[in-house]
Amino acid sequence: MSCILHIETSTEVCSVAVSQDGASIFSKEDFDGPSHAVTLGVFVDEALSFADSHAIPVDAVAVSCGPGSYTGLRIGVSMAKGICFGLGIPLIALPTPKVMCVPVLLFKDLPEDALLCPMIDARRMEVYAAVYDRALRPKRDIAADIVDENSYAEYLDEHPVYFFGNGAGKCREVLKHPNARFIEDVSPLAKWMFPLAEKEMACGNFKDVAYFEPFYLKEFVTSKPKKII
Repeated sequence: MSCILHIETSTEVCSVAVSQDGASIFSKEDFDGPSHAVTLGVFVDEALSFADSHAIPVDAVAVSCGPGSYTGLRIGVSMAKGICFGLGIPLIALPTPKVMCVPVLLFKDLPEDALLCPMIDARRMEVYAAVYDRALRPKRDIAADIVDENSYAEYLDEHPVYFFGNGAGKCREVLKHPNARFIEDVSPLAKWMFPLAEKEMACGNFKDVAYFEPFYLKEFVTSKPKKII
């Protein structure tokens, strides 16, 4: 299997990992940010040195592409592009909400009909969110939402919905539906990217290194959040 360098900078957490043969073999994380401009280069250098010292050629770079912090995404994607150009290897882009779902699926005992709703904090009662089933098939694509007591009712009326991420905490007191479940301490981390990245690698789903932009810049910066009913 391939060796992939993973970069995650979409929130205040900065993390880098290396995976090979279906496992994370190197991981560095900084939860004291945001300090991505200082930390990311150091972590990437350590990751590449680790791969080189073990005679493991890096086959691709995977980057978490948002939505999320404008500055964090810009730094992470720029770094990923630079490595891809320098090493002549392909770029894989992974939606941040899907990255957040990986540890929940791996370590939480969920009912078969559960839906996952990762939330990334925006401002006030605004979040970037998506809704997935347990196979990470989108029930609703990523969107900017203004959350109130009626939000996500169409899903909550039919399924237990698990909310998590740095935007979920402020929604706990608003979403009182009996099917609303909240999971704490879930952050998008590079070490959780490998299952998604390996699937993209196997399918040859690569991005154009010259023209790729993260979701935050391309999809959401000019859109207004919607009130979800």
